[in-house]
Amino acid sequence: MLFDTHHVALCLFCNRYLNDLEMAKDVVQEIFIKVWNQKTVFKCQDTVRSYLYTAVKNRSLDVLKSKRYKSKCDLSEEAIQSMETDSFFSSELVLQETARLVDHAVNTLPLRCKKIIKLSLLGYKNGEIANELEITLNTVKAQKKIAYRKLRFQLREHIALVTHIFLP
Repeated sequence: MLFDTHHVALCLFCNRYLNDLEMAKDVVQEIFIKVWNQKTVFKCQDTVRSYLYTAVKNRSLDVLKSKRYKSKCDLSEEAIQSMETDSFFSSELVLQETARLVDHAVNTLPLRCKKIIKLSLLGYKNGEIANELEITLNTVKAQKKIAYRKLRFQLREHIALVTHIFLP
């Protein structure tokens, strides 16, 4: 259950450090194996999340500093040092948490609304969405209006976090 709940988000988080999805998957798998072998017990969900993200961050930084990785990658010492900062870690956590909240909210939408919003989040314009889904432009606009109303309601408790991420 722990793996299913956190694996994808941790891989994406790790990839922000390593910029190599396959290596990120390996790092995350190492962390889960360590948790399994040590039979680590967590008291609450927040403790689990905190432990996993911190462990992935630390292992990612170890990989970045390794001679093997440095020989393959062209990353400067300054770039690695900036990734070691608490502010980088915090901002990446906020991005991951926001993406998780938005994705969860979008997945609760009715099927047509969900398809339209997912395309919109991928950068598709209303006309492109209409063409892709073979529906009218007015249907796209109406469905987006419905979706935004539902999302606004679902994300109302997190609106400050979401607007901080999506608005400059």
